[in-house]
Amino acid sequence: MTQKREDIIERPLGWRGFAADWSSDQRAFKTASWGKAMMWIFLLSDTFIFSCFLLSYMTVRMSTTAPWPNPSEVFALTIGGAPVPLLLIAIMTFVLISSSGTMAMAVNLGYRRDRLKAASLMLATAAFGATFVGMQAFEWTKLIMEGVRPWGNPWGAAQFGSSFFMITGFHGTHVTIGVIFLLALARKMLRGDFDQERRGFFTSRKGRYEIVEIMGLYWHFVDLVWVFIFALFYLW
Repeated sequence: MTQKREDIIERPLGWRGFAADWSSDQRAFKTASWGKAMMWIFLLSDTFIFSCFLLSYMTVRMSTTAPWPNPSEVFALTIGGAPVPLLLIAIMTFVLISSSGTMAMAVNLGYRRDRLKAASLMLATAAFGATFVGMQAFEWTKLIMEGVRPWGNPWGAAQFGSSFFMITGFHGTHVTIGVIFLLALARKMLRGDFDQERRGFFTSRKGRYEIVEIMGLYWHFVDLVWVFIFALFYLW
């Protein structure tokens, strides 16, 4: 009994103890590939950035004394002479959420080594992403023509413009990068690079399609972030 107490006392405490516990976990680090581990670390850091943006937006929204523009009016589309609130945003959300489904199926088929179907679904995911970015560009153009700028807008609080362009622009950049990588990976899959182990970027060991899962992690993260942006920016 005394020996056990001595062992507990000798173990490092606090952050040193936490680091010692994790560094001694052989399974957590020996079974995970470096690519997947690095993607998780990147997504964790990106989570902090998006969290800071959204928390800053909520802080500005609640602290400003000027009236905040009504999203239902600002982001409405006029159809048949009548404004339809949030129609474009609803379509954008549907498109991006649908892309998560095609990406998930691509990952599944990738591990089954069905490269043609997996590549086709990745191209479909890229098409969804490009459609989303195109609609976002239309939304930006519409608001800019109506007088919205990073330093002001015609409907009230000046912080609205800076918050809108910063948050949606940063997310749109992520989607654009994802589309580029999806197209590159789909091309490599269609050429059979993963089966022939052809040298180049993103080519893993022969017969392994883990890069598809890593790309799926990134894409699902981008979709999840949009859910929070949609809820906090467009519905609040």
